[in-house]
Amino acid sequence: GHSLLATRLIGRIRAVLGVELALREVFTSPTVIGVARSIDRVGERPMRPEITALERREDLPLSFAQRRLWFLNRLGSAGSSYNVPLVLRLRGELNEDALRAAVRDVVVRHETLRTTFPAIQGEPCQRVLDPDQALERLRFTVEVCSADEVRPIVDGSVDKTFDLAEELPVRVDLLRIGEREHVLMVVMHHIATDGWSEGVLVTELAEAYDARSTGRAFEPEPPPVQYGDYTLWQNALMDETDPEGRAAREVAYWSEALRGAPEVLDLPTDRSRPAAASHHGDSVGFGLDAGLRDALEDLARRHGCTLFMVLQAALAVTLSRSGAGQDIPIGTPVAGREDPALDDLVGFFVNTLVLRTRVEGDVSFSRMLEEVRETDLAAFDHRDLPFERVVEALAPTRSMAHHPLFQVMLVLQNGVSAESDFAGLDVKREPYSWKVAKFDLTFSFTEEEDGLTGVVEFATDLFDRDTALAL
Repeated sequence: GHSLLATRLIGRIRAVLGVELALREVFTSPTVIGVARSIDRVGERPMRPEITALERREDLPLSFAQRRLWFLNRLGSAGSSYNVPLVLRLRGELNEDALRAAVRDVVVRHETLRTTFPAIQGEPCQRVLDPDQALERLRFTVEVCSADEVRPIVDGSVDKTFDLAEELPVRVDLLRIGEREHVLMVVMHHIATDGWSEGVLVTELAEAYDARSTGRAFEPEPPPVQYGDYTLWQNALMDETDPEGRAAREVAYWSEALRGAPEVLDLPTDRSRPAAASHHGDSVGFGLDAGLRDALEDLARRHGCTLFMVLQAALAVTLSRSGAGQDIPIGTPVAGREDPALDDLVGFFVNTLVLRTRVEGDVSFSRMLEEVRETDLAAFDHRDLPFERVVEALAPTRSMAHHPLFQVMLVLQNGVSAESDFAGLDVKREPYSWKVAKFDLTFSFTEEEDGLTGVVEFATDLFDRDTALAL
């Protein structure tokens, strides 16, 4: 298994049994009887508060992660790098009216898709529009084009920035190539979505289309909570006025865990770092076959680790051997959806952890895995403090030239699948070219039946393609 499954198990135990387990306790005894014994030992440990629907005022605060993206959008420094595209080729007899109605259904269902982000007296807020107001602003265009025009149109749509103060954080375009050939482009801003949300969105869009194409209304049970409820819950959970509270404890942990870590890694770049990152990027793909993937998973099992931990250690060794030193901070996203009420909600719940990985020259890889395991379990047990607060607590030198605290991201995609069938249509992912880089380097892996597919996204400010291929 992996930490996402473990945290979801912990959330389920909390919701059903009223007991708060730490991630380390699941990893230490990863069996049914082992977890049962851990539950017996825990006793009256304080629990995380439940996320519930709350009374609202008109303008809501942003979540901590949203604030950072709002400032980057306001500055214009990130360009389109926080766009989240979903591009599908639809073959078959498409009912365009049903598709339009389905998109409207999903936007109405999820408040975060009908939210704007204005500034009130200089302070950003979430303003949830009522359904009628939102649907007036929702962009859904239909354009007729030839097969040769699809790719440049898609690339242009994916790269177009959002004005979050005025626009909804989602726009939809449909390309009509022929009577039985269409391309659907749904582009969202990351401030309103994350990787998990894509699975929710595609599933509900397909279900709504199925209903609308047969003349039925799309009427699922309403979500138990909305993103605004999560925002209020998070702000209360991370109340920093309580010196004994969760926020204070996690600030203390991260301040110590990252004390003295390098602010900027000495990566094997081809050029000097510019004064301000352009966020222009490119990517190269690679793969690990099923045999190698299985061997890596076996290695992980023997050391009580996850596949992610093995990949993290291997990446740290690779960077160290490439000249980055022996102290390697690596960033990674965590889903942030431990409460079952958030399972079927579109929104930006992801947090980012900094995993400090030591590469000592005389230490075996097996010993290094043990240290990575300890580091990661401790980090995951302090995963609630938003990355933005970690940055504030450590106060690194702020610069437009590089990302704070880490410049290399590692991602292992093993979450919810985002594939669903649309009635009467053959649906396939449509490729697009999107040359952006949020970080100096991002190593992304996806688990497939025949192994692991990998992509290295690199900042072209710093790296040539050959260097990325060498890494």
